[in-house]
Amino acid sequence: MQYGFVKICAATPQIKVADVEFNEKQIIKAIKESAKNGSQLTVFPELSLCGYTCGDLFNQTALLSSCDDAFKKICKATEDVDTLVFIGAPVANCGRLYNCAVAVSHGEILGAVPKTYLPNYGEFYEKRNFSSAPKTPLTVEIGGKEVLLDTRLIFSANNCNDFTVAAEICEDVWAPQSPSIQHARAGANIIVNLSCSNETVGKAEYRRKLIEIQSAKLVAGYVYCDSGDGESTTDAVFSGHNIIAENGKILAESKLFENGLIYGEIDVEMLSAERRRTASVYDGESEEKYCIKTFKTNLKPEKLLREFSKTPFIPQDSANLNRRIDRILTIQQKGLEKRLLHTNCKTAVIGISGGLDSALALLVTCRAFNSLGKDLKDIIAVTMPGFGTTEKTKASSLMLIESLGVTGRMISITDSVLQHFKDIEQDTDKHDVTYENAQARMRTLILMDIANQTSGLVVGTGDLSELALGWATYNGDHMSMYGVNCSVPKTLVKYLIEYEAERLGGECGNVLKNIVNTEISPELLPPSANGEISQKTEDLIGPYILHDFFLYYAVRYGFKPSKVQFLAEQAFCGVYDAETIKKWLKNFYTRFFAQQFKRSCLPDGVKIGSVSLSPRGDWRMPSDAVAKIWLDDIN
Repeated sequence: MQYGFVKICAATPQIKVADVEFNEKQIIKAIKESAKNGSQLTVFPELSLCGYTCGDLFNQTALLSSCDDAFKKICKATEDVDTLVFIGAPVANCGRLYNCAVAVSHGEILGAVPKTYLPNYGEFYEKRNFSSAPKTPLTVEIGGKEVLLDTRLIFSANNCNDFTVAAEICEDVWAPQSPSIQHARAGANIIVNLSCSNETVGKAEYRRKLIEIQSAKLVAGYVYCDSGDGESTTDAVFSGHNIIAENGKILAESKLFENGLIYGEIDVEMLSAERRRTASVYDGESEEKYCIKTFKTNLKPEKLLREFSKTPFIPQDSANLNRRIDRILTIQQKGLEKRLLHTNCKTAVIGISGGLDSALALLVTCRAFNSLGKDLKDIIAVTMPGFGTTEKTKASSLMLIESLGVTGRMISITDSVLQHFKDIEQDTDKHDVTYENAQARMRTLILMDIANQTSGLVVGTGDLSELALGWATYNGDHMSMYGVNCSVPKTLVKYLIEYEAERLGGECGNVLKNIVNTEISPELLPPSANGEISQKTEDLIGPYILHDFFLYYAVRYGFKPSKVQFLAEQAFCGVYDAETIKKWLKNFYTRFFAQQFKRSCLPDGVKIGSVSLSPRGDWRMPSDAVAKIWLDDIN
């Protein structure tokens, strides 16, 4: 286990109803197989030791004694197995019988969690044989050892604080007030559900949605292990529908009617971070007092089963990608619409560079004007060539303005910046930060003044990735009257523009495709001898695809840099080597901390996703915070 990833197994072995000895051997075999495959948590179905469908055989002392004896053999056979195991079994105590999830680790029974909600309708009649979970803890004997029987048990790895597990059984998750709610509030990051849910038409789809929602609602991992072949088919059929979920996402799912073992891994470190981020949901202590049972797990690194997208900000559901992208554009558009209406601005003023961000801002503004029924001629798109502007980007700017039907203006900043250099005694041959930033600030001055002339609003073009890295000129392109791209990362900008290119088509579509394929550059330094862009952003600060990856995991989940590096190495294997990733990761954190002062005074802008750096919303950070801890972790 590395960086909080816990490998999970949901195991549905072949069983025989009431043949405890056979079932015990199948369970031991599955435990050892799962452990060999690196599982740190293995879950079996409800009452799997004897079979859920035993009916009135549950009243037979022979069956119950056989189950008790089986636990002695299971414990002996798994003494050297480094896995926490949950086995479904009946547990008798003081004239009552409980349907339990029995926890075993290193050959020791840690406790038994009884079922709370017993179904007694349709094909189910559990109350005929079982009692609901008692209100107070009981001491019971299982396998010759006295253990606690209680719903309020959390099993916690003594060598991994975030690896905390609690159990509920089948019907419990279907109940309005499922025990897992309290389990999560008490600190369980993983919920296991030992189930025997018979299969009927449409039930698998409902079951899947239920587990997705429960894991999302609890911000938890959820392991659902279902009975399969081997249970009695007298009145029902069981499909072995096993599901491993994490915070609303299905990580692994078995095929129906196929017994066997499925594996997944749950990131308990991420779950803890997410709960800290949304701490108000877990305010106060759990209403129930829980008993913590510790166990030791194997921390040996395992090859991860899951894959990590290189572009975590891009919707991964390809079937719904266009729908999601249109929704993002609509959110941007609606934010701008409200600001235009509220300020009663006649025009929108945008600086157009021939690059990605300004193209997207212009497209969003056109959508807002069309929605409001305003004349597109009241959008004033200004291209302002300077010392580094190439003919390619200038041509793209002019063609985009013309194809969209907005009002265009071209204002060269060369003379005004040269006069400014003269005023401040700046050597024009000295291509330093003053040389660059004076151009950016001059452009912003022009846009602001045109907005004043036309009763307009300056629409900002800077994106989320630039804000994270501070790749903006303070009080230059850093400033606007409303930022439509402020929570759109660079990798997503391209997708949005490509979508609009296909939607609009024609000459506009062609221009937009050309812009997508243009090198990213602020164009503040003179072009090369052959007129090409000389100042390439990604050569200077690193690939945006890496920085967006870093940004997502560093801000969204608060992972340590070493974990971000680990995940990046998985995602970019064969693309970037570890040293290259480390180099740009160090640059990311260095810039992220040093440039907070620019984010502390951002103009208003619309949030579109789960990561935003607005100082009024998602990200409040002192501008003089020190990066040492983070850089030390990288080194």
